[in-house]
Amino acid sequence: MEAKSVHINRSEVWNYFDQNDQHVVCKICQVKLSYHNSTTTMRNHIKFKHRNVIIDPPNEDRQLPITALATAGRQRCTPERAEKTTQLIAKIISRDMLPLSFIDGEGFKEFLQFLEPDYDIPSRKTITARIELQHESMVSKLRTTLATVDFVAITSDSWTALTTESYVTITCHFIADGKVNSCVLQTQALEERHSAANLADYLMTSVEQWGLDGKVVACVHDNARNMIAANRDVNWESVPCFAHTLQLAINDGFKAASINRLIGACSRLVGHFHHSTIASNALKQKQRQLELPSHKLVQYCKMRWNSAADMLARLHEQRWAITVVLSDRTVTKLADAKTLELIDDHWQTIEEMLPVLQSLKTASEQRINTTNLENAGKTPLLASALDPRHKHLRFLDENMREAVRKNFLNNIRDEAMPICQKRLRQFFGDDYRESSRDEWEQFLLEPCIPPDEDTIQWWNENTKRFKKLSRLAHRHLCVPATFVPAEHVFSAAGLIVNRLRSQLSPDHVDMLVFLNKNIYSNVIFAENAHP
Repeated sequence: MEAKSVHINRSEVWNYFDQNDQHVVCKICQVKLSYHNSTTTMRNHIKFKHRNVIIDPPNEDRQLPITALATAGRQRCTPERAEKTTQLIAKIISRDMLPLSFIDGEGFKEFLQFLEPDYDIPSRKTITARIELQHESMVSKLRTTLATVDFVAITSDSWTALTTESYVTITCHFIADGKVNSCVLQTQALEERHSAANLADYLMTSVEQWGLDGKVVACVHDNARNMIAANRDVNWESVPCFAHTLQLAINDGFKAASINRLIGACSRLVGHFHHSTIASNALKQKQRQLELPSHKLVQYCKMRWNSAADMLARLHEQRWAITVVLSDRTVTKLADAKTLELIDDHWQTIEEMLPVLQSLKTASEQRINTTNLENAGKTPLLASALDPRHKHLRFLDENMREAVRKNFLNNIRDEAMPICQKRLRQFFGDDYRESSRDEWEQFLLEPCIPPDEDTIQWWNENTKRFKKLSRLAHRHLCVPATFVPAEHVFSAAGLIVNRLRSQLSPDHVDMLVFLNKNIYSNVIFAENAHP
């Protein structure tokens, strides 16, 4: 088929310049040139300053086919440009969690042929090689970063892919450059049973491989028995995930007969509006009439306790719109309404539960047994003691506060001192002990900062004033309250290990998750980690 023709009224060189009065500005390098109704100066600029740009000789009122216009002025695909394109394709695969089969798609081939007609689309083997090079480069950068920190915390959890393979992902958290940083260390397929011994071996091996032996302060995990046992005989503290512990506690509360019936009734009501287009549209109409927020009802998910709080809050907000819809016989049958309507006792219980659930939802501190003095040395309490917002520990009783402070002072000499300096302590004796106590007392005299201020930023600004305590702050404040960072990896990992990627080896799964979460999701690598 003969291509259509387009009439060209201006020289092609104008594709690379903007006109401004008696000057033109190059779109490529922003250089300003004089303009006197001739394109000669502009053509010479492109010819000598931008040799990779091709411009056809001047020929006013020429006829060009559309296919020629598509490639007019394009850059030659030099070997360097071809290699850069290949690297970018590899980044697309890792950044967008695409299968390697993406490069075999006809649509992608057509798109790339339009942009780079001279470029030969690489094979999967070539793209895999580039991903491996990116992974090696990123691992090297991360090792260099981790070598500069003294304390880290890790989180760990297991997940199962569609291929039924079991994986364990470890994330790492540390304080550097005045902020808490997080990264994925590795994702490994577990061919053996998830026994405590196997998990402990995997954790220890990973820590050693990354040069973190002696630096790990704590491992945050769910309350699974095998994870608790795996962290029992290691050189770090075992910290149960706050969110998971809270989930278990609330699930137990929901087992109460009255609450269980309420949650069930609310779930059925929400489900009705989710599955009935007529009811859903009627609810929107009543919301407008009653001037209520145009919010959808929230469905309860048993694995997410806060979804219950959201469901009840939304039902309470939309109570009268829901009541009107259920009372309208043109929308809801009488038999359905009798089954779905909440009684007054239900609404009363919802009003009583909401403040409690909302408080739990916004809680950010791990709930531990605050009456057991054995917990005085636990990381959550020591972290609270080092938090300039909560250092007075007013949420504890007096006996527990004193126990935490005593434990703190007893350990400050060892914990706040690098290993290489500990042997020098014998030369200072009580002087070092008194210096530590003075620093602690001075810290307590400082006014508390507002709850919404950044704790890490405060320590970053006051490191020189509290050198010993600052080191302790880096140790205890890097421990996350939840293992959610590890869980967030699952969604990305699940995208990788789906049916289109079922042929990926565990090593390549590890590489893709590692690159995606570290290069593209973590601020500490955003500026300089791209290979």
